[in-house]
Amino acid sequence: MDKHDASGHDVDLSTYKGKVLLIVNVASKCGMTNSNYTELNQLHEKYKNQGLEILAFPCNQFGEEEPGSNDQIMEFVCTRFKSEFPIFDKIDVNGKYASPLYTFLKKGKWGIFGDDIQWNFAKFLVDKNGQVVDRYYPTTSPLSLEVILSLASYLVLESFSWLSFHDIKKLLGIP
Repeated sequence: MDKHDASGHDVDLSTYKGKVLLIVNVASKCGMTNSNYTELNQLHEKYKNQGLEILAFPCNQFGEEEPGSNDQIMEFVCTRFKSEFPIFDKIDVNGKYASPLYTFLKKGKWGIFGDDIQWNFAKFLVDKNGQVVDRYYPTTSPLSLEVILSLASYLVLESFSWLSFHDIKKLLGIP
């Protein structure tokens, strides 16, 4: 599956095979922008050398909170937040013109509101084999225990295949 980054360059998403991905639809003018970009940067810094990639996809479908051009979005994200993870071309995540990537990500049993993305900063965790393994609502903090535990389990299990998610929780002292 090919996408364009915010600079207009083609990006073959298969280049991320073998990495754990956290895929997020982002917006610059959302009430959750500051906390999410700050925490996504912290996650990226902590786990990038362990195989995590964060892929950000700007979307203007919710309250027109990402109205700028790709250049304006990049200026905002790189200047204000100093983000180093990839920022892609603006896309739709719902509806007739939804990106094929998001059509793929949304297939599954994702809660009481159905498959549609409810707002900015919905997060999908994709394992090293390209399988969607979890979805987090927009209000889920990137640094929440839920996200950290899932990331830890998928990053660690590659090296320690004998550990389960429950073993990792136990090692971390979490019931």
